[in-house]
Amino acid sequence: MMKFGPLRLAVVMLGDRLSVAAIQRDRQETFTIDAENPGAALRTELDARGLAARKVAIGLARSAVTVKPIELPAVAGETREMVKFELERHLPIPADDAAFDFVPLPTGAEPESVASEGKRVLIVAADRRVVDAALRLAEEAKLRPMSITVAAHELIALVETDRRQRVAWLHRTGDSADLLLLHGSTLVWSRCFPATDDATLVAETRRSFAGARWRECDAVWVSGDGAAAAGLLDLGVPISDPPWTSRARRHLAEITEPRGAAELAVATASSRGIRPLDLIPSAIKPRRLTRQEMFTGGVLAATVLLALAALLVPGYRERRSLGRLNAEIARIDPEVRAVERVARELERKRQLLVTLEKIGTGALQPLPVLRELTEVLPSDAWVTYLAFDAKGVELTGQAGAASTLIPLLENSPRLERVEFASPVTRGRDREQFRIRAAWETPAPAPPAPTVKAPATPGPESPATKGEGRSGEEPIVPARPGPPGRTPGPPRQ
Repeated sequence: MMKFGPLRLAVVMLGDRLSVAAIQRDRQETFTIDAENPGAALRTELDARGLAARKVAIGLARSAVTVKPIELPAVAGETREMVKFELERHLPIPADDAAFDFVPLPTGAEPESVASEGKRVLIVAADRRVVDAALRLAEEAKLRPMSITVAAHELIALVETDRRQRVAWLHRTGDSADLLLLHGSTLVWSRCFPATDDATLVAETRRSFAGARWRECDAVWVSGDGAAAAGLLDLGVPISDPPWTSRARRHLAEITEPRGAAELAVATASSRGIRPLDLIPSAIKPRRLTRQEMFTGGVLAATVLLALAALLVPGYRERRSLGRLNAEIARIDPEVRAVERVARELERKRQLLVTLEKIGTGALQPLPVLRELTEVLPSDAWVTYLAFDAKGVELTGQAGAASTLIPLLENSPRLERVEFASPVTRGRDREQFRIRAAWETPAPAPPAPTVKAPATPGPESPATKGEGRSGEEPIVPARPGPPGRTPGPPRQ
């Protein structure tokens, strides 16, 4: 049955033999290669087992490298350059011929040491020929190297640690033992020495405390070959198996004796993320994000997602609302169009009515004028333009004889002073005319007769005595006679 998932392959170089571990989900295979051409043999074994590996993590034996905590002076500068400068005093080979890496040691790693002004780092260095041999092995096996680390240091990835606990971890591989001094999950120092008997292990372990500036440890873990004999050690502290993780326990349960080299290979394959103390050349070293970089990238990604959500969510909600509005508009659109048609027709009729009212109530009455022109003009005359205002009327058109129109328009009771506004021009069979006429001014009405009131009799003025109107005799009033006598006619 095929197993899907990433395949993690690790090769541990133990002198003249290789310990190999391949882990893919629940599948795990461990085997050993001992051949004159280990690279080609490794490729053949991988093909035979159906392991389609393209990458490999290489682990070096602890005896092939130098591991040492050193103290750097408290001066400003690049730490790597300072380590390279100090490396000359701690290596048996020139620093230019060594591949090295380092990690800073926390101040809590040596709680009983005297505080110093400098800082301490743990260095791992190896002869460049050792690193070149590891790269050549990967090239012959047609694999791309991902890391070159000390295999014993990768054991830390298989256990659960307590950051307050100091532990001495003894891992046996054949006739040698690798000692790791851990403060929590931090590697403080490591050593490699022969594992001839328990007394040697106890003595070398106690002597290693001085290099880490420890007086004692809190526990001792024993793993690898002969781990069942851990009870024979006498260090005055609890001795037990390492606290393997549940995943590591499943992987290690499939390993048969001898276990030492296979456990190193499984630990190298199980390690993930950035591997500290990596000796792979920087030119081919894969780019890996640190925990701080991953945290920063996560925060940045979360910020971008929140910004996108802030931009897209309102738009999404608006699109949904707009979709609902569009559906409602589409539903009532026929009714709205019908109402708009009725409104347009009503407005057109209203404007027509207003126009008619203006025509009927205005000072100028165009309809009677049009009617009269229609009756006056002969049938062979065509009016193409008609304009009138308060002063008069102007019409343009065509006629068989334009001169005959002048007397016809003069006879109109509405027009006077009819004349051509421009010379008459001759077309194909008609004459083009432009006639202007003024409105005829109505004759003034005769004044109403005035009736004089009769004059009231009054005393006769001297100027009028004895005078009468022309052709008339003056009227002389009668004087009264004496009493008792009837007045007679007046004297002539």
